[in-house]
Amino acid sequence: MYKKATFILVGALMLTALIVIVARPSLLGMGAEAASQDGAQAENSLVRSHSPVLGPEEAPVTIVEFFDPACEACRAFYPLTKRILEAYPEKVRLVVRYTPFHGDVSETAIRVLEVARRQDVFQPVLEALLARQSQWAAHGSVDEEAIMEIASEAGLDRTVAEEQLNSPEVQAVFDQDKADVEANQISKTPTFFVNGELLDPFGMQELVDAVNREVAEVSGEEDAS
Repeated sequence: MYKKATFILVGALMLTALIVIVARPSLLGMGAEAASQDGAQAENSLVRSHSPVLGPEEAPVTIVEFFDPACEACRAFYPLTKRILEAYPEKVRLVVRYTPFHGDVSETAIRVLEVARRQDVFQPVLEALLARQSQWAAHGSVDEEAIMEIASEAGLDRTVAEEQLNSPEVQAVFDQDKADVEANQISKTPTFFVNGELLDPFGMQELVDAVNREVAEVSGEEDAS
């Protein structure tokens, strides 16, 4: 009886090993596919199809800014990023990622900016909100009426906007950007990536230098071709 049980056990183990050997290529393929998907996800977490873009869509140099509209440092950096875009009107684009680090005040402004993007008035609304940031984001408290008034003066259709602020589409964008903030381990605003590389060390001159290097590199490649 013992010999019979042993024979059955050995046979079962051999059958299991054969199944693993036969299935291994497909399992490896599944693993490679999963790894490839993870890599694509990591790459896409910097730039999403819904992300606001300032500058030409097909520009060879991309600045990604994780940006909080209630952040004073983000306001201070905006004139610099705008000058960079003006210096390289065909070669550089700025991709804005919403980063709600200041609670309700950030979330409200982000929702207004996203609705402005959908109405094709993102940049004028952005610039108006930054210029008058102290009026709606003082001491971390949110003044939604002030945000809406400023945005409306900059071209936002307020009636339509108020219907869209809490729509599923706007919520989905907010949730995705918040998830990407966590995925990229963003801990402060602004945080910049230049052609996928984190700006480190951080600073205004460092941003200018990083963009200049990338522009020089792509310009050299274009000349060589």
